[in-house]
Formats: sequence, structure tokens, C-alpha cells
Amino acid sequence: MKFIAIIPARYASTRFPAKPLARLGGKPVIQRVYEQVAGVLDDAVVATDDERIYEAVRSFGGRVEMTSTAHRSGTDRCWEAYCKQGRTYDVVVNVQGDEPFIRREQLEAVKRCFDDPSTDIATLVKPFAESDGLEALENPNSPKVVLDAQSRALYFSRSVIPYLRNVPREEWLSRHTFYKHIGLYAFRTEVLRAVTALPQSPLELAESLEQLRWLENGYKIGVGITPVETVGIDTPEDLVRAEEFLKQHPEFNR
Repeated sequence: MKFIAIIPARYASTRFPAKPLARLGGKPVIQRVYEQVAGVLDDAVVATDDERIYEAVRSFGGRVEMTSTAHRSGTDRCWEAYCKQGRTYDVVVNVQGDEPFIRREQLEAVKRCFDDPSTDIATLVKPFAESDGLEALENPNSPKVVLDAQSRALYFSRSVIPYLRNVPREEWLSRHTFYKHIGLYAFRTEVLRAVTALPQSPLELAESLEQLRWLENGYKIGVGITPVETVGIDTPEDLVRAEEFLKQHPEFNR
């Protein structure tokens, strides 16, 4: 089975314009993302809508495709870039362009989901630790996931799921394993083509979570479990924290 990473990277960002080109440890953020995945998957392509990012990727020797500025989501951008890049792969992995510290073992966990032939889409979760506290568990910007016995997603929600009846809320994290969703997705190629044509669904609109559209339409989402958090960059302050993280983790400084 052959895997390709598609890395959506837009120049415009409300909180951090030009984020993919910001320097992190002497390299553009997008280069660090590219280098993290290129050695693990069979191929990698950046999908952008901006000439500056296009030229930056070309300058470090990466593969890159120009895509439309009108896409509703990174998933749509991935499909356009996949079609344009001209090679055939079994699985397309959508890697966020602001995740320079994605780890080999996280990508491998997603790849293993496709050992099950019934898996249409795969993603990652991280168990909440008791030390994370209730505030982290209840944060609506950190979607939660419940899994079935085969480690497939049953539901994603911004609410805390499941609800522990007759258990004091302050004991929830010690009495049950809750899972935090990490936004890395992989699709069988024919599934990616199909889901980009689906209209928005009622649950997706209610929770503002794109993956609920796929569940509502019957697609099976396999889930890999990772013990480590990703370190995304959404703001200039995140970039400062990423610089500190890089100093403390020289394995990322190739």
C-alpha cells in the first residue's frame, strides 16, 4: 500500500498571516513539516494557493501544487492537489501545514489503521491524562472522540463524551479514559474523492466538525492512539513556544 502526504498551506491567516513561511530554527515552518513526513510516507506534496509559498517549497526541493483560493476546506484542497500531482497512491494523508513536530510514530499509527480493509478514513487521538484537569477536558476547542471495540470512531463532539452518570465531575478523569482528537486525517483515495462531493450534514453544522459529515454518510473512521501531543502553530506566540520546544528536542533539528 502506497501513502502520499498532502500538506495544505495557505498564506492568508487571520491570527498569523504568512505562517507557513515563518522561520523556525532557521527553516520555514512548511519545510519542517515537509521533512517530517517525507521520510515516513512514500511521497509528499504541499498544496498552496500562494506563489510565495510555492516558490519557497520549490527552493528547498519539495514537491508543490498550486490550488484554488476558493476551497471550503483543507480536504477539498487535498483532493485538487492529489489530482494535479500526477502519481497514483492508495491513501492520501492530510497533514496540517502548521504541525512541524509531527512524529514518525504518529504517522505509522495512522498507516496501521489501513491494515483493516474496512477502514475508509483514519485519524489520531490522545488519551486525556488526569493531570490535564477538567478545564482541558471541557474545552470545546478540543474535540473529544468515543471509540468502538475495534478502535473506530463512534462520534466526535465539542462536549465531553461520554457523560459519566452518577460520578462526580471532578472524578471523571480518574474513572474513565477520554480521548482528545488530533486533526490528522488519512483517506483511501477513492474515499477522498467521494467525501469532497458530499454536502454539509446536520451534525457537522451543529458541532462545526467536518468529520461528522463522513460518519453521517456511513464512512468508517479508524483511530490510531498516540501518547504524545502535537505542537501546532496558530499564532506568533505559538511560534515562540515552538522555538523553545525545538531547543529541548534536538531530534527535530535535522
